Amino acid sequence: MDRKEFLNVKRIVVKLGTNVLRNENGEVALSRIYSYIESICKLVRRGKEVVLVTSGAVGLGKKKLGLKNTEGEAVKQACAAIGQGNLMSLYEEGFDTYGIVAGQILLTQDDFSQRKKYLSLRAILNKLLEMGTVPVINQNDTVTVIEGLDDTLEQVQLCFTDNDKLSALVSSALDTDLLLILSDVDGLYESNPKENPDAKLIKELCGVSKEVLAMGTDASEGGRGGMRTKLEAARIVTRGGGRVLIANGKIPYIIDKIFNYEEYGTTFTPSEDLAEKKRWIGYSTNIVGHVIVNDGAKKAMLENDSSLLPIGVVRIENDFKKGEVVSVRDENNVEFARGIVNYNADDCKRIIGSHSKEILNLLGFKNYNAIITRDYITII
Repeated sequence: MDRKEFLNVKRIVVKLGTNVLRNENGEVALSRIYSYIESICKLVRRGKEVVLVTSGAVGLGKKKLGLKNTEGEAVKQACAAIGQGNLMSLYEEGFDTYGIVAGQILLTQDDFSQRKKYLSLRAILNKLLEMGTVPVINQNDTVTVIEGLDDTLEQVQLCFTDNDKLSALVSSALDTDLLLILSDVDGLYESNPKENPDAKLIKELCGVSKEVLAMGTDASEGGRGGMRTKLEAARIVTRGGGRVLIANGKIPYIIDKIFNYEEYGTTFTPSEDLAEKKRWIGYSTNIVGHVIVNDGAKKAMLENDSSLLPIGVVRIENDFKKGEVVSVRDENNVEFARGIVNYNADDCKRIIGSHSKEILNLLGFKNYNAIITRDYITII
């Protein structure tokens, strides 16, 4: 796709990673941050709607507290508490300079996973954009439950644990046209450029296949993500019909250059156009329950878009309530779908392996023929 066509968008999420917000000495890169702010304000004045997802609170808190490292979740949370106010003050001051109002939003996984909260979040973000402001979003590290203090979290698949995934969920919730991820890398290479200096930059991909996802690497020091989490974010957005651009945020005035149609980074064009509810089911919820199915049920779901009937289920894992989203896995424990269950875990255990016509006799009531109805299944 031509870059001009690719960037002919209205609604944009810009994600700034930890490593582009600090200089080589680990200090706040003020001039770079203000250049981002200036560029975003230019986009707003051109009639674009821009949401900013930013890292940096932990790093600022670490610097202010004079710490050498942030080992341990409690230490990170303390640093976030100290640093978040400083981070937001930088953005407020910068946007005020250009007459643009910035609004702070701190989010946890529950803000996406609970449907009512999710819809409320969508409404307030849409209103902020309608009013011409720039929402500034960060993960609320300070109040996120520490895993070591809650044994039940060991069973939970969280909907996001880093700002790459958070930016994708925000993009998905808002039906954003473009997610721009700015990091300290030029984009996706055919191989690791740190190990292979002759590695070639991939300029364009349609969606993110399993093979492409496998090319992702782990996080660099100081960050939570890495190329893999960026590719996971790109996969979510492109499945929902959006576009993604991963580029090097350390290039001076990179946002200006990108929107002047200069060819930087790797672009990802849409691969599907999942409906909003399907996107929420597939990617925006915390998952506790697992429904293990046989090969016949898996084939029917993947090839025929079928509902999940009790006869195809071989095992139920963990506890869940009716109406919650569960992970659907094959007998090798490989997740291939997620869906909203029509029965709670105990009732599911009583009817698995049975025909739908037997549900009433087994339970004494019957809500649906299926454990998960096809309209509420997302293949992932």
